[in-house]
Amino acid sequence: MRSPASEAIFGNWATLLLPITDSDQIDYDLLTAEIDRFIAAGVNGIYSNGTAGEFHTQTEAEFDQINMLLAEKCRRAQQPFQIGASHTNAHIARERVRRAKALQPTAFQVILPDWYPVSPPETLAFLETMAAEADPIPLVVYNPPHAKRRIEPAEWLTLAERVPGIAGIKVLGGDDAWYEAMQPVMARWSVFIPGHLLAAGLAGGARGAYSNVACLNPLGAQRWYELCRRDPAAGLRQQESIQAFWKNNVSPLITKHGLSPMAADKSAACAGGWLPGLTPRLRWPYRGADEAMIRQIAEAAKREVPELLVEIAKG
Repeated sequence: MRSPASEAIFGNWATLLLPITDSDQIDYDLLTAEIDRFIAAGVNGIYSNGTAGEFHTQTEAEFDQINMLLAEKCRRAQQPFQIGASHTNAHIARERVRRAKALQPTAFQVILPDWYPVSPPETLAFLETMAAEADPIPLVVYNPPHAKRRIEPAEWLTLAERVPGIAGIKVLGGDDAWYEAMQPVMARWSVFIPGHLLAAGLAGGARGAYSNVACLNPLGAQRWYELCRRDPAAGLRQQESIQAFWKNNVSPLITKHGLSPMAADKSAACAGGWLPGLTPRLRWPYRGADEAMIRQIAEAAKREVPELLVEIAKG
């Protein structure tokens, strides 16, 4: 049975992207406008410091400033929000939780220590400590495809039994066999999958998405989530066009051009055009897409997924 904290985590969550200036600084004015747009779009939640939020490029002072801003605006709007306390160094991740705990997020997202893969006993020890530090705020464990330590369903179930402070996980998903194996985990936790797999994930028992589709347009992604809940068959039909669009236009930034996942997500946001002033620039040393790539994605979106390109009213 899922805990109340787990039940509270569901739906379409938008990732806080970092607007980067040409001097490699964070544009906090544009970051503020981005949060306002997410709130106006009515997304189920906002989270900071995922991969697309470039957590791995931030100083500790920047981490604090970003999350203080997010917390202030979300509290005022009664908007659920999560703080990514992730860091490859477990000690820094723990300090991030300690400092940000006073901001009272809905949950903290954490990754496993990642310079050298942790063993199963080390994974348990890390998550037990992080859950104790965060208590009573729950954890969401982020285990992306590029993690050096990938957790499989049987181990997720062990962690669910051993670490009650975990409320959810953020994972790639899998085939029918994976969803079947994950059912005991889904009975305890909110399982989140990528945005472009939302409809199939919900059908398999997932509770929502930390959504790359919300990068393209947060309101369009929210309406799709609501369609999936209201009419699952229609949601699955829309997923077919979204998946094809992503595979043919966004994913090639990674598979063909050698860019990073955060470059792909920020490119989708630029192509969507919902945040004027945002550029595809990433924090040094990472490369973003060029303008020709952005134009190609934008044109394809208008042809292939026009239902996602919804204008967001100014808050």
